[in-house]
Amino acid sequence: MLSLPNLLTLSRIVAVPLLVWFLWWPDWEAGYGIAFVLYCLMGITDYFDGYLARSSGAVSRLGIFLDPIADKIMVAAVILILVGTRDIPGVHVIAALVILLREIAVSGLREFLAQVQVSVPVSQLAKWKTTLQLVSLGGIILGGAVPDMIWVHTVGIVALWGAAVLTLLTGWDYLRVGLKHMD
Repeated sequence: MLSLPNLLTLSRIVAVPLLVWFLWWPDWEAGYGIAFVLYCLMGITDYFDGYLARSSGAVSRLGIFLDPIADKIMVAAVILILVGTRDIPGVHVIAALVILLREIAVSGLREFLAQVQVSVPVSQLAKWKTTLQLVSLGGIILGGAVPDMIWVHTVGIVALWGAAVLTLLTGWDYLRVGLKHMD
């Protein structure tokens, strides 16, 4: 239960409040720099927990349960704090909201489908969505650390919209599968 992959997953969950704390003050460039490093470390542990679990045969029910939750907690917390600090400003909040709503809806849909014993594998497009989503949020965080390099923040915002589009497409795929199993 407390295997290295599970400990890495748990470390991501435990690190979320620290990440939010460093992003709390929008004018604290060093805080954003530290948050960016922490965010990158969290992304690396996300990769390695799955890799280690599969390669060592240590895939566990706890890990299968916690990994997507850790990802959603991190993404939701980062989106909320970046909207709150206005690093995701104005109309761009719509892209962030699309991502948040899809995460909640797909989680509920997966829970429903599990009850009717239907498994929905993660598609390659959903993996690209996750990658673009993580890159976009990382770019926005890095933009706060280097505010003179406006293009960094701009790339993060453009990637956020790209992630939102992929979010809608993959969300529709999940919904389409789910609707086939509803009365």
